[in-house]
Amino acid sequence: MFKESVLIAFDGLRANKLRSLLTMLGIIIGVGAVIAMVSIGVGVQQKVQSSIASLGSNLLIVMPGANSPSGGVRLAAGSNITLTRQDAKAIAQEIAGVNYVAPSVSQQQQVIYGKQNWKTTIQGSTPEYLAIRNYAIGSGAFFTTSDENTRARVAVLGQTVVTNLFGEVSAVGKTVRIGQAPFRVIGVLESKGQSSMGQDQDDLILVPLTTAQERMMGITYLNNISIQVENAEIIDKVQAEVTSLLRTRHRLAANTEDDFTVRNLTALMATANETTGTITLLLGNIAAISLLVGGIGIMNIMLVSVTERTREVGIRKALGATNNNILLQFLIEAIILSVSGGLVGILLGVGGARAVSMIFGWNTVISYAAILASFGVSVMIGLFFGVYPARKAAMLDTIDALRYE
Repeated sequence: MFKESVLIAFDGLRANKLRSLLTMLGIIIGVGAVIAMVSIGVGVQQKVQSSIASLGSNLLIVMPGANSPSGGVRLAAGSNITLTRQDAKAIAQEIAGVNYVAPSVSQQQQVIYGKQNWKTTIQGSTPEYLAIRNYAIGSGAFFTTSDENTRARVAVLGQTVVTNLFGEVSAVGKTVRIGQAPFRVIGVLESKGQSSMGQDQDDLILVPLTTAQERMMGITYLNNISIQVENAEIIDKVQAEVTSLLRTRHRLAANTEDDFTVRNLTALMATANETTGTITLLLGNIAAISLLVGGIGIMNIMLVSVTERTREVGIRKALGATNNNILLQFLIEAIILSVSGGLVGILLGVGGARAVSMIFGWNTVISYAAILASFGVSVMIGLFFGVYPARKAAMLDTIDALRYE
């Protein structure tokens, strides 16, 4: 009986192909929109995560300034000269749970090779910078502690700098001029691409910290201190200890604000995940509204179908069909409409997400959870919105139905 009810339902839908297609359209658009929107949202979330992770894992960054008032106005992070190499050494020696500490300074300068020139960021730091910031050497080598101690004029170039100065020629072993000083290129970094803020992470040159401070910039202070913590579980504890240590070293009174800022990138990632997750949920919910509209469309068409087929229902009942047989037939028709629309919607959603990725270059990730959830909802919609028309058909009186004109 169930098999025959399914066959009859398919016959009824085939008899009105265009109407059936238009009825499914709401479900198709709803399921496709949910999958596409969630895929875009998850893609954005993963892009943000990878961008933050590219800065370094379990990372704390100490910046000077930000909390020191000047004439009643707070100074921006990095505007003061309160951090020194001694601060970085103290953090490395006195605080447990720290893997690496890399003090850094930076400055924009013109770099020249032959007839080519390029303005880029000169980053002075220590050998630990490579591990902390997740950079890798593509060719050549990184500078050593010996290079730092001797203030060596050696440089490691990012891919953007290499492309603009050397093109396809190998940069390792060549000599470039940074400002007016010659530097020997000893290595080239592997490409990292853009950060979540759109900054090109390959547009830089790394040199030893002492070389940058004493030979290039003539300064003794630091622009920042990068700290890699052993694991995420103790990062808040280490952050508190770094704050306490620096306050002690800078001789800040209890009621005095910090003259530095400690940024926790793990907390930043958690905030970014929460924000992008909320956006993804919002996009999915907005798209899901069309599923509700599709369900209402199914109920509307099924009610019309009941009215059109009242005489058929009377004939079936006269031949022995029970109320449950009639109920099952119309309910199956509603479910077939929603399931067919759901399957087509899945194809549309996956195809749409991939098309957005190809056309606009956005990062999209197909969410199988969204596919299963939206398909399950489409089935439930067919069941929920098909019950009322099916019950109305089942409750028709046999004699009245046979007399129906």
